[in-house]
Amino acid sequence: MRKRVIITGMGCVSPLGHNVKDTWEALLAGKSGAGPITAFDAGAHKTKFAAEVKGFDASAMFGTRDARKMDRFTQFATAAALEALEQSGLKIDDSNRDRVGILIGSGIGGINSILEQYEVMRERGPERISPFLIPMMISDGAAGNLAIRVGARGPNMSLATACASGTNALGEAAEIIRRGAADVMIAGASESAINSLAMAGMNSMTALSTRNEDPQKASRPFDKDREGFVMGEGAGILILESLEHAQSRGANILCEFSGYGTTDDAYHISAPAENGAGAANSMRHALEDAGLSVMDVQYINAHGTSTQLNDKSETAAIKTVFGEQAYNVPVSSTKSMTGHLLGASGAVEAVFGVMAILNGMLPPTINYETPDPICDLDYVPNQPRAVHVDHVMSNSFGFGGHNATLILSRYK
Repeated sequence: MRKRVIITGMGCVSPLGHNVKDTWEALLAGKSGAGPITAFDAGAHKTKFAAEVKGFDASAMFGTRDARKMDRFTQFATAAALEALEQSGLKIDDSNRDRVGILIGSGIGGINSILEQYEVMRERGPERISPFLIPMMISDGAAGNLAIRVGARGPNMSLATACASGTNALGEAAEIIRRGAADVMIAGASESAINSLAMAGMNSMTALSTRNEDPQKASRPFDKDREGFVMGEGAGILILESLEHAQSRGANILCEFSGYGTTDDAYHISAPAENGAGAANSMRHALEDAGLSVMDVQYINAHGTSTQLNDKSETAAIKTVFGEQAYNVPVSSTKSMTGHLLGASGAVEAVFGVMAILNGMLPPTINYETPDPICDLDYVPNQPRAVHVDHVMSNSFGFGGHNATLILSRYK
């Protein structure tokens, strides 16, 4: 029999707050994290706003010397991981460090460091490049830095599946525990790509909203007038453990990681399959992995990017899997408030799934004003909803056709 995997700690950094509590309270209040870009001068860009993490002081948290050696995405991941470890009560020492692993995904990695140091080289020459550039830019920088900080010597890696990275990271971390290669995995994802180059690239793809006159209304998943996503940044980290390990140390169990599915569309590098076939298969696999039926799911946290193609495709996939039951399951997109955290989105949304189970509250889809006949499910419009939740499904889809779904369940 495979090992049961449970969750004992959570941490996040988001455009709505620097921790789980503040972020969750802002979600239930229907607040948007979007606003004018402060990271660079966006005057020449089609989109001049994003959902930035505000007031994050890495120097105060880690010390100036250490902060300077970490890209912003690594700083976010480290902050979220330390919060998660504190909640879990896990002490890493010589008795267990070889059985504690880390898996932190990122769609892009240290792109800010690449751009900053390129400007240094262009203006001052190659000899002035920071010796920390390579460790800062590589996608496994967050996982490696965290291992050194906390002393975890178990399986350690990064993972990149674009905007599915966070969900895949959690799913693969659970599989590492299930096969017995670790007792604990510190897992999730982090992203920080609000810079001139990334924003220009997304605008060239016509992926971003250009509602510059009203940024907080720009992310409107499943609404008929949606016209692109809002770039976000942040990190989500969860502490996954085998049930036996958590019980042996008397840990407080938050919920169970019960199901995981992942597929690929094999269709288009950036557009989802129109009928959502790959996404539907991912959801089916997660249900089978959890041993559940569609009747067992009380809430779906949607990928819900606020783009025409994604929201249409995901709605079709949910209908394919759930049939008529699709109309009875609440679905919401928290990206309406956080923006799209790219590779980190699935990990942060997993935190929201756990909070929905613990608090019996579903976060809303804000800015849902004009129903779309193609997107006709219950999207928990504009207001949170009190619902007893035993099982949550969370979807993430990424460029390259990547699909990933996880199921979180009330621990029994």
